Amino acid sequence: MLLLEAQKIKQYIKERLLLNIDHIQIHKNDRIGLVGKNGSGKTTLLHILAGKKAPEKGLVITHTQSELLPQLKRTDTTKSGGEVTQEYINEAIIKDPELLFADEPTTNLDTEHIEWLEKKLSMWKGAFVIVSHDRAFLDALCTKIWEIEEGKIKEYKGNYQDYAKQKRLEIRQEQQAYEIYEKKKKQLEEALKQKEKKADRATKTPKKVSKSEARITGAKPYFAKKQKKLQQAAKAIETRLEKLEKVDKVRENPPLKMNLPNEETFQGRIILRVQEVSSRIGERVLWNNTSFQVRGGDKLAIIGPNGSGKTTLIKKIIDQANGITISPAMKLGYFSQNLTIIDMKKSILENVRSTSKHDETFIRTILARLHFFRDDVYKIGEILSGGERVKVALAKLFLSDINTLVLDEPTNFLDMEAVEALESLLKEYEGSVIFVSHDRRFIEQVATRILEIRNKEIRLFEGTYHQYKQPKIEEKRNSEEDKRLLIETRISEVLGRLSMEPSGQLEKEFQELLEEKRRLN
Repeated sequence: MLLLEAQKIKQYIKERLLLNIDHIQIHKNDRIGLVGKNGSGKTTLLHILAGKKAPEKGLVITHTQSELLPQLKRTDTTKSGGEVTQEYINEAIIKDPELLFADEPTTNLDTEHIEWLEKKLSMWKGAFVIVSHDRAFLDALCTKIWEIEEGKIKEYKGNYQDYAKQKRLEIRQEQQAYEIYEKKKKQLEEALKQKEKKADRATKTPKKVSKSEARITGAKPYFAKKQKKLQQAAKAIETRLEKLEKVDKVRENPPLKMNLPNEETFQGRIILRVQEVSSRIGERVLWNNTSFQVRGGDKLAIIGPNGSGKTTLIKKIIDQANGITISPAMKLGYFSQNLTIIDMKKSILENVRSTSKHDETFIRTILARLHFFRDDVYKIGEILSGGERVKVALAKLFLSDINTLVLDEPTNFLDMEAVEALESLLKEYEGSVIFVSHDRRFIEQVATRILEIRNKEIRLFEGTYHQYKQPKIEEKRNSEEDKRLLIETRISEVLGRLSMEPSGQLEKEFQELLEEKRRLN
């Protein structure tokens, strides 16, 4: 059943064509993730499809009731950002629209509430289009991905991981196309060179002609026909070269090798000790006395619900509060969302170079890894988008004279491409990383140890996020298996009774049990 279709949509920002969409459709039970770089037009498209904004050109035909969950939510309230987001989500779901548009619905939600929302939407029977930078969230919910690139939409079947695999395959195909192009180009250039050489030799005096005859007749008439043919052949090759469709080389990540300060006295040694440290705000205890250590090269993720004290712990580390000791070998750099380390009057390159001992070539390598290419590095701070400013602040910190990065929610405002670029850098980084994040995929990719703050206690887990989640996954699987067996037993009982004494009530109970079994499966 068709719920919505959009035709010939065009939308401009000043003179730039932001959206140029020929035709898209949304059907019943569609679960679509809308992805693309910051500024690609995702929010604008949602507002157009939801009927909140008219397109400059084109038509949107809606066959059902829809609801929009906006990205920018009201601030005239004493509630936390997470509470406001939850309120909006509940209001939208209570209206029970057949079609839901949600713009960054996980904003301000901690991991538990993101998983709560996943559960709500997975059980919800309507169609939806979701804009999100949370890859695990899209993996859990979506069966289709729409990618906006240069105003166009391309559709991919499956969830975000399936989309990422297909993108990697496209990149490999582009690489192969480039290699074929280069090979063909070289062959044609070599053939052209050979023909031109032969044509040039055709003007020389033939050996069997005497010097006096050559002076009278000249060499040219003797070889004129042959030379003309060779020149024509060379011209044909030149035309083929000109018509050869150019294929650009696929950008590859240059390798990362940094000289960290105090590397010999830092790597693998204890650089941070936390001994019997507790925290409270007024009468409220954030966590009781705790002790743990961090070694050089650790990638430590700090996780826990909103308000549990993650940022407070980071600030205690930065300020070296009572009970916290730092090794002289540790050189620490701190990233927070206020971005005060950027000089808005300077270019990206100037900002990064001002605090770095690295040469310009290496600085440009790191900026390229964060997708600032060529002349991008000369952009002035004040004209950068929020996501670009975050990337500059991270690059500036990364290239400073430090060996330990402390990052508070570094992926906020970054599009997926930028998050994946940051992941790649941090995985290769040989220094220590202590970071707070609610992005489960980011934690999974980067962290080698997990520190969880929950119920006023701090617990350190030696292992990756995947290993940390494994017992819970196993526990959930066992619980679901028990439920499934119970439902199958009840189905058998109801079927037996239906065969003996059929009734509307029993039939209804049977259908409900089947639906519950389907949900569990």
